Amino acid sequence: MHITTIGKYTAIEAVRTRVPVMALLVLAALLGASFFIRELAVTETIRFQTGFYATAARLCAVFLVSLYVLASITREFNDKGLDVLLALDVPRAHYICGKLAGFMLTALVVAVIVSLPLWALAPTAAAWMWTASLFVELALVVALSLFCIVTFNQLLPAAGFVAAFYLLARSLTAMRLMSAHPVAGEDTLSHQVTGLFVESLAYVMPALDRWTETAWLVNAAPEAGVLLVIAVQGAIYLALLTAATLFDFHRRSL
Repeated sequence: MHITTIGKYTAIEAVRTRVPVMALLVLAALLGASFFIRELAVTETIRFQTGFYATAARLCAVFLVSLYVLASITREFNDKGLDVLLALDVPRAHYICGKLAGFMLTALVVAVIVSLPLWALAPTAAAWMWTASLFVELALVVALSLFCIVTFNQLLPAAGFVAAFYLLARSLTAMRLMSAHPVAGEDTLSHQVTGLFVESLAYVMPALDRWTETAWLVNAAPEAGVLLVIAVQGAIYLALLTAATLFDFHRRSL
């Protein structure tokens, strides 16, 4: 009951703080820019337009959802609203799970809104898989943002960590390729240590560059198994981040 109520009011807060409106504004701005890119292209204009919009929409959606989660929890910390809520004998686990549910519902709405133009620009199957993958990615960003703001309790460090984690996860495959095929110094100790470090990161971090790929929209939709793998990976990381958030939230004094 507590989880449902907290999740409901978290979603209502997103509406009142104009998160869906911001997503619509992002859609309008990027769609207008994509038409400009389309006019600049000499050939394959639809592919250029689709590729630009999908790439920009993905980054903007991640930024919007992450910023909303961080700002929402920071505001509750600063306004002492969380102290009042927990004084009503609400279990801390219910608070975290309720917040996570409300934030994930907001992420679903944002993912659907920003992907609307792609249903006209790309094949239906590709647009559907891209939207589903974007939601899984945004759910991961939500859980990461919630963990960071609960752990650091400050907006700037939490935002910096989320940005660093996301950029590293997006570039990890490129780092592995550069580590495996260096220009020089392949036999040096520093290269071997660096390569081992990069490979270790690859085992514990999601390869977000393989999620929500623009190539799905401009080339061909992937097989259903690809989306299943992404969903399973997302569920695992979501569970781990939620458990870490609950652990940190339980041990701290408010």
